[in-house]
Amino acid sequence: MAIKSDIKNIKLATEGKKRIEWAERSMPVLRLIRERFTKDKPLRGLNIAACLHVTTETANLMRTLKAGGANAVLCASNPLSTQDDNAAALVKHYGIPVYAIHGENNKTYYQHINQALDFKPHITMDDGCDLVSTMHQSRKELIDGVLAGTEETTTGVIRLKAMSADGALRFPVIAVNDSKTKHFFDNRYGTGQSTIDGILRATNMLIAGSTVVVAGYGWCGRGLAWRIKGLGARVIITEVDPVKAIEAAMDGFMVMPMAKAASQADLFVTLTGNLNVLRLEHFKKMKDGAIVANSGHFNAEIDIPALEKVSSSKKELRPNVVEYKLKGRRICLLAEGRLINLSAAEGHPAMVMDMSFANQALAAEFVAKNHKKLERKVYVLPEKIDKGIARIKLRSMEISIDRLTPEQKKYLASWEMGT
Repeated sequence: MAIKSDIKNIKLATEGKKRIEWAERSMPVLRLIRERFTKDKPLRGLNIAACLHVTTETANLMRTLKAGGANAVLCASNPLSTQDDNAAALVKHYGIPVYAIHGENNKTYYQHINQALDFKPHITMDDGCDLVSTMHQSRKELIDGVLAGTEETTTGVIRLKAMSADGALRFPVIAVNDSKTKHFFDNRYGTGQSTIDGILRATNMLIAGSTVVVAGYGWCGRGLAWRIKGLGARVIITEVDPVKAIEAAMDGFMVMPMAKAASQADLFVTLTGNLNVLRLEHFKKMKDGAIVANSGHFNAEIDIPALEKVSSSKKELRPNVVEYKLKGRRICLLAEGRLINLSAAEGHPAMVMDMSFANQALAAEFVAKNHKKLERKVYVLPEKIDKGIARIKLRSMEISIDRLTPEQKKYLASWEMGT
């Protein structure tokens, strides 16, 4: 029986399967979880709707959810991040419905989200809160059937915490992003490397000797700043948080307002999770040939409508590079301002997504076992699960660590012993 899906071309499935299997080689933690899920079926009978980037790593997560007994469906969390061959492989070789086409327009994007929601999920799995947001705004009839959701990104967690604070959140959500084995590694090492990968694939620019503005010094911003500095860039950090700004300065970076940095940089990258970080006032100060990219979740970090409004013309110079002309100057926008690492490259390496998606799989299992105890708020996975993922990852890297002695455990649990 044909699986209901909306993908670009089922004939791409063979190539997609090869790439999914290649990614799996670097995902030992998720593979071990899948082996256990195959035996235990902790997700038996549960409908899971996932709105994630349709990549090779995501494909291996979906395989794991299905192995656990779930009826899983996948749609895209970004119009430009879908890898069409992986979407085809999931449908043809793994029997998982997918609603995602690379480059889909906004109407199709939300049509796909609603088609995923038509599966009446017991668990939602988000990368940016679009499933939860859509359900709360226009698909309210589905809410009572949801046990809980999970959220992959900083941007999504910000939205969810705002919903919770307003009393608008109608079911519990696990902030997978806030697990240490997710944001310490995925955001810092994954985003740091893959952002540079996307920029280089789009532009082939020389980083050494360039001046680069990194907007935001959260875990993603830190990751990019350190890695692009290692390639020889002069790095400027812009921040609104005084603590993060001090940290950036003490890490050896220049820190200044965007209004001052705008005239100095060759490349700008936003990683804040906020709105209009680069605005008209900044575009007007940028030097001729400045390159603008975003590695935050939504392209709203760049005020693209303002750039369009003040430009006399625009043209595509090469894939994922559009040049805007402004009164004798040119500004190049990469990948329509969408996630550069997924729009122009392949996203995070599988080795780091192994931990992120191990968190997602175990979060689904946690919901299946504990949903009756959960309230309508945002949770973090228990530390025991987080450390368990880290231990498995260490074993896969053939790294061993020390254990506390009984004496040390007693010391840490007591207060009587001093100097």
